[in-house]
Amino acid sequence: MNYTEARALINRAIDKAAQIGARGAFAVVGSDGALISASRMDGDEAGGMARARSKAWITATQQVPSTVHHDRMWKLPPPIGVGFVANSPEASFPGAGAMPLRDESGEIVAGFSASGCSIGPFVDLPGIDRRYLIAEGKPANSEDLIVAWALGLDYVGQHGDDEKRWQEAFGELPNGEGLGFSDAPRAAQPRHKWAVELVDRAFAVAGERRVRVAVTVCDRGGDPIQQDAMPGSTTAASIVAEAVARSAARFELPSNEVRPELNALLPIPGAVVPGGVPIRKKAEGVAAGLGIGGPAPELCEEIAAAVIS
Repeated sequence: MNYTEARALINRAIDKAAQIGARGAFAVVGSDGALISASRMDGDEAGGMARARSKAWITATQQVPSTVHHDRMWKLPPPIGVGFVANSPEASFPGAGAMPLRDESGEIVAGFSASGCSIGPFVDLPGIDRRYLIAEGKPANSEDLIVAWALGLDYVGQHGDDEKRWQEAFGELPNGEGLGFSDAPRAAQPRHKWAVELVDRAFAVAGERRVRVAVTVCDRGGDPIQQDAMPGSTTAASIVAEAVARSAARFELPSNEVRPELNALLPIPGAVVPGGVPIRKKAEGVAAGLGIGGPAPELCEEIAAAVIS
C-alpha cells in the first residue's frame, strides 16, 4: 500500500467522522512498522495521532485486529506485558479498534486505526443525531462505525457493550436501520487540506532532486497534522521528519538551531539536526513546523527551505 491509497482510505474516514459530528486522527502503518500516511482532523486535540499510529502499528505488525492484541495483553502476567511495550515502544497504546488491511492475495500489508477527542467508544457526542450511530440496525460507537465504514466492512463493535452505552445515553434501544452507513459528503477541512498541500509540494521538490522522503507537518505545539512517506523512503524517515518538525515548531527555529539542552526539556523531545523549519503566516506568526526525513539532513533542510519559499 502506498500513501495515495492510504490517503483515500483516511479521507473516507474523515468524511464519515465529520458527518456524525466526531473529530479525530487516522493512521495507516505498513506491515514493516513504518508509517505510510496519517491525518488529524481540524479541531482534534493533541495526542490523537500518536494513539492512532500506535494502534495501527500493533495491528500491522502483530497481524491481528488490535482488539485481539488488547485482550491478549490483559491476560498476560504484568512483567510480560511491560516487557512487550519496552521492546516494542511503538505499541505503547494497546487500544481496541484497529483493523488489518489485506492485498488481493489476502496478505496483511498494513494496519488502519482511528483515535481522537471524540473518536472512541463514545455515543454521547455533543449535539449528535443518534440516527448516525445506528449501523445496520445496531447501536454503534463512533470509532468502530467510522473504521467499518472506511474499510467497507459490516459493523462489529470492538469496544465492549454497545447496547449498554446506548441505553445509558439515549434510553431505549434503536428502532430501524439508522443513518450510520449512509453516504457521507466530502468534509471541509481547511487546515488538513493546507497540510496535505505542503506535503505534496515537498514530495515534488524531493522528486526533482531524485530522493525519497517522508514529511511531517505539525501544529505549533509539535503535534502532527499530516504525515506521509514516499514509496521507497527509509523506514526511519517518518520518525526523523516528525522529530525535526516538532523542534522547529515548538522553538520557532530551524531544527538545527535548537540548543540540545533546551530540546531535552520537552516532554517529547524533537531532533536538533537539519531538516525542520518553522512555517510563518503573516497574521499568526509561527503557525506550524515542517519536517523532512530520509536522505542526508542537509538535503532535507534544502528541500524544506524550498517548500516554504
